Amino acid sequence: MQTGILNYLIKEPKVVKEQNPLIILIHGYGSNEEDLFSFAPELPDDYYVVSVQAPYQVPPYGFAWYAITFDADMNKFSDDDQAMESRDLLVEFIDELAAKYPIDTNNINLIGFSQGAILSYAIAVTYPEKINKVAALSGYFNPDIMTVKEDLSTYNHLKIFGSHGSVDQVIPVEWARKSSAFLEPLQIPFEYKEYPVGHGVAPQNFYDLKAFLEK
Repeated sequence: MQTGILNYLIKEPKVVKEQNPLIILIHGYGSNEEDLFSFAPELPDDYYVVSVQAPYQVPPYGFAWYAITFDADMNKFSDDDQAMESRDLLVEFIDELAAKYPIDTNNINLIGFSQGAILSYAIAVTYPEKINKVAALSGYFNPDIMTVKEDLSTYNHLKIFGSHGSVDQVIPVEWARKSSAFLEPLQIPFEYKEYPVGHGVAPQNFYDLKAFLEK
């Protein structure tokens, strides 16, 4: 485990160049940095792969980027203030990594799952100059935790891949299907796929994700 603004695991590229691209893996609610790091050996060899741990503890062994609460009718609410704090903390973390390792700052990519996917969308829309590609797995677009740029040309380079399980019991697939309507006015290329699974990553989902990264 490496420590800094946030704790993280890192897989260095097999060949360290003057500058290498970076993939940051952002886990979901109640999970930890080891979860998505299992993807690391399957990701491209020339990338730094960093799996980051969220700042808030969820007993007994998990972590979260922001709190989720329920009311008496079991309606679910996100703590949007905490979400925006974590969004900005992740951007600081990107800068910290770029200062520490020989990273190509024009090729920084996010892979987020669930809560990590929601934050990945928010980072890309609010700080497009920081990000090259986003893969948002089993998440949705929360416009309340992002700030859209007035100059849409700042999004010209960005590409986003979204995916969801068609029988997801945690985040309804209908929420994910609305993402393209949010992204279309920003003119960000968006590839969206669904798979016959619940709240998880199907093997075909992972193959499609790898193909997206390699384009």
